[in-house]
Amino acid sequence: MNRPDPCSEFVHLPAAEAVLRKVSKGLRGGNVVPYLGTGLAELSNTGVPMNPEDLAAFFAAKVALPRRARGNAWASAQYIENTRHRTALTAMMADAFCKPVEPTQLHRLLSMLPLPLIVDSWYDGAMRNALAGHSNWGEIQGISRAGLREHRWYRFYDAAGAEVDSASARNWRIILYKPHGSVAPAKNFLVSDADYVEVLTEIDIQTPIPKEVIVRRTGRSFLFLGCRFNDQLLRTYARQVSKRSSDVHYAVIEPDTVSKNECRFLLEQGVTPLAIPLTHAVEILSAN
Repeated sequence: MNRPDPCSEFVHLPAAEAVLRKVSKGLRGGNVVPYLGTGLAELSNTGVPMNPEDLAAFFAAKVALPRRARGNAWASAQYIENTRHRTALTAMMADAFCKPVEPTQLHRLLSMLPLPLIVDSWYDGAMRNALAGHSNWGEIQGISRAGLREHRWYRFYDAAGAEVDSASARNWRIILYKPHGSVAPAKNFLVSDADYVEVLTEIDIQTPIPKEVIVRRTGRSFLFLGCRFNDQLLRTYARQVSKRSSDVHYAVIEPDTVSKNECRFLLEQGVTPLAIPLTHAVEILSAN
C-alpha cells in the first residue's frame, strides 16, 4: 500500500501568500514567534559559514579530519576538541564567525515589533546587530558545559553584552534566544557531539530550555524562516523549543529543495509549509 506523499501538504501560491499575510498580523501582535534559520542571514551574502555543511567544510580546510568526521560539522568539532583541546575549537569557531553579518530587512523589521521572543538558530550575530540601539531587550544563549564546574545550560546577556542574572530576563521586552550559542558577545558555542549529547539527554524534559522561553512560547505559534530540517539535531531543537506552545505553526520553505523526511517532520509537528521563496516572504512580511 502506497503511503501519501508528505510533501503534498504544501500550501502553494497564491493561497500561501494569503496565509503568510495572516501570520504577519500575528507577528505584529506578538502572537507568533519567529524562528530564524541560516537561510535568512544568507540573504546578506555573508562570508561566514551559514549552514552545517559550510561549517564542516570550514573545519576540513583547517584540520586534516578522519573520514568518519568529514562533512559532519558536529563530528568534525568533536575531533578537533579531542585532539586539539576545547580552546582550539572555540578559537576556530570565533574565526569562522568573526565577520559581522549585516542584518537583513526582516531582521530590522523584527527588531521593531512587539515580539516577546525571537529564536535564532545559528551562530552569527545578525539579529543582535539589528536589535542594537533598541532598548529593553536581552539575549539568552545556550552554552557548552565543557569545563564547567556548575550545573548551567545557558547564560543571560543584556543589550550591551554584559552577562546578567536570570531575573533580568523577566523584564526584557524582547528576548533573543540563541539555543546553539553565538559568536557575540561572549563566544559561546554548542557545536561538538559531546556538547549535544549532554543537552539531548535532558532536552525532552526541557531542562536545557530557559524558563522564560517556556513562559513566552506558551499559546503562541511559531514561524520558521530560512530553516532546513535535513539534520536530526536541527529537527530535535525545532521540536523541543516549540514544544507545548500552540498546535499551529508555519514554515516558509521552497518545495524544490526539501526532502520527504523534512516534509514528514513538518507534518508530524503540525507545521503548515508555505511554498514561497524566502525573498518574496520577506517582502510580504515587510509590507504588512
